[in-house]
Amino acid sequence: MSAAVFLSACGTGASPPAGDGSQTLRYPQTERSAHVDEYHGVEVADPYRWLENVDERTAAWVRQQNAVAQPYLEAIPARQKIKARLTELWNYERYGIPMQRAGRYFYLRNDGLQDQSVLYVADSLDGEPRVLLDPNELREDATVALGEFVPSPDGRLVAYSLSDGGTDWRTWHVREVQSGRDRPDILRFIKFREASWTADSKGLYYARYPQRADGSGDDSKQMSIWLHRLGTPQSEDVQVFAIADHPTRNPYPEVSDDGRYLVITVYDGSLSTGIYYRRIGPDGTPQGEVVRLIDSFDAQYQFVDVIDDVFYVRTSADTPNGRIVAIPANATSRTAWRDVVTEQDFALVDATLVGGRIIAQYLKDAHSLVRVFDLDGRLAYEVDLPGLGQVEGFGGSARDRRTFFAYGDFLTPTSIWSLDVETGKVTLFREPQFAADTSAYVTEQVFYESKDGTQVPMFITRKRDFRKDGTAPTMLYGYGGFGIAQLPAFSVPVYVWLEMGGVFAVANLRGGGEYGEDWHVAGTKLQKQNVFDDFIAAAEWLIAEKYTSTPKLAVRGRSNGGLLVGAVMTQRPDLFGAALPAVGVLDMLRYHTASANARQWSSDYGLSENEAEFHAQYAYSPVHNVRPGTCYPPTLVTTAESDDRVVPWHSYKFAAALQHAQGCAHPVLLRVETRAGHGAGKPTWMQIEDWADQWAFLVKALGMADVETTG
Repeated sequence: MSAAVFLSACGTGASPPAGDGSQTLRYPQTERSAHVDEYHGVEVADPYRWLENVDERTAAWVRQQNAVAQPYLEAIPARQKIKARLTELWNYERYGIPMQRAGRYFYLRNDGLQDQSVLYVADSLDGEPRVLLDPNELREDATVALGEFVPSPDGRLVAYSLSDGGTDWRTWHVREVQSGRDRPDILRFIKFREASWTADSKGLYYARYPQRADGSGDDSKQMSIWLHRLGTPQSEDVQVFAIADHPTRNPYPEVSDDGRYLVITVYDGSLSTGIYYRRIGPDGTPQGEVVRLIDSFDAQYQFVDVIDDVFYVRTSADTPNGRIVAIPANATSRTAWRDVVTEQDFALVDATLVGGRIIAQYLKDAHSLVRVFDLDGRLAYEVDLPGLGQVEGFGGSARDRRTFFAYGDFLTPTSIWSLDVETGKVTLFREPQFAADTSAYVTEQVFYESKDGTQVPMFITRKRDFRKDGTAPTMLYGYGGFGIAQLPAFSVPVYVWLEMGGVFAVANLRGGGEYGEDWHVAGTKLQKQNVFDDFIAAAEWLIAEKYTSTPKLAVRGRSNGGLLVGAVMTQRPDLFGAALPAVGVLDMLRYHTASANARQWSSDYGLSENEAEFHAQYAYSPVHNVRPGTCYPPTLVTTAESDDRVVPWHSYKFAAALQHAQGCAHPVLLRVETRAGHGAGKPTWMQIEDWADQWAFLVKALGMADVETTG
């Protein structure tokens, strides 16, 4: 289908914007209790506290909400056309970044519409690949997903994890590469981090949560590190490290490239980490006491590698843009530290050590820049990237000459490249063939002024012949948290949105990592309002510059970005034509009660237990700032029943509050997915249905029948 035909089909017969009386919604009756909590002398009502309960009453309410939302969305004439176009364009071959172990290459591949990507192995770079694991065969609805995979050093085994129904909980297995059979080893009670092989490929170090009496994992407690020996039951695994002196820190293990160190990264939120280690004996077991190499928790520290008993570490300590230091294993003070890669003008976001060189990934105005340094800190070269987009990868060992990376931007589907670390030569390895011509569109970067005068960058992707007359439906996306930068990336749904005549804008808000740690900190705790001010200013700029207008402007964000959307739509309901908060953190006073992992978000959000932080949270918490009688924009709240990262009751409470308070006829819908979680591992068919719902909702909410839909 051509873009012109598709766009005309989407526009033809689209319903008028909700609120014109053409469709009356009857929301489920949601009981409001008299529950009140007191925070530092302030009484705070929580009438929907009961929706936090995982029971049949809540489940019935969710079914009732879906029974309202789904017929509404499916009745929008544009939906089927959007779904068909999404399916058509999604059908292109995609590759993951290869991993090399002992001459074998392991990578993911999706032929286009496979619900889950398939793990392949080849015995050489140019060898014939064969299927090692196809998760599509594990369940009929494809909701069991491959999480992570880690080949053994000898290339004969692969440890891999599975997620069932979207949960963050992982069950780890070990598969023989030659036979394709699973060994009996099964590891449970694991989230968030990979297992790490011993040098002899006979054991795995991993972090796990305690086990409850009912046999489930208890993520209200801390993780500890264990050693599993192949061929033995998990019940015989040996605990090798646990934290006893701090209630919220979690340790994650990694075996050094030379196999001589068990490196323990201790995570204490997005602002601070520590690095400990234990030496590993020839048999793979830890020897001696734990050494607290970095125990100050004053900054971020990322273990890069250890060479000849010298640890190479990326850190933000005393350098907001980051640097790389060399620390002798026997160092007793920072006087022994040596700067290897000094602070640059750009934010250092990742580093690896491959082929005896340090590959440093930077961000320059929210796009990737990669520089390669010798171990003495001398710049060897800058990697020649395909464009001003986003890269990831550059993994490998100190002995590898070749490494691989992925590149993509808003108009370039992700391709895989190889880098000769010694020469700096970049070679295309795999390039997808996308069934549409993206050259009709262009991405520009603009800078706008936020409320306090801060200059904030924003990417805008649009038609080349775009006319600024305020009539274009525009999607404004943001995140603004945890030091996570929002970089150019390709998305089939975004491309379909462009074909529909839309403009797509991404604001690089404070709280992210686009400009280093200072930019991150400026959007945290008592300064979190800066993030919302940045987003509101982005919307106002787009309107002032006539890219769009309020009736045509939608905002979307997920997770911390869902909080963003919830906050700005309650602070400025007059500014937006529609809102799509997805899997959002929306009750800021109680988010930390969900799990130990959620409590660690306090590095960005603070805690309602602390008085100053409570007042800051209470001022913007979406659930607590919904005002009765206010006309909120058309809103589609989306979440999933199995989301155990941002638990779905955030969305339940927010949707209930909006439906109760809505002062006009604009719809407020709650769409809850079953057999899904926070987003990772969601099968292709489910993603297509989800996006078809969201874009159809916007067609109706933004009155896109009035948009020019030709050419």
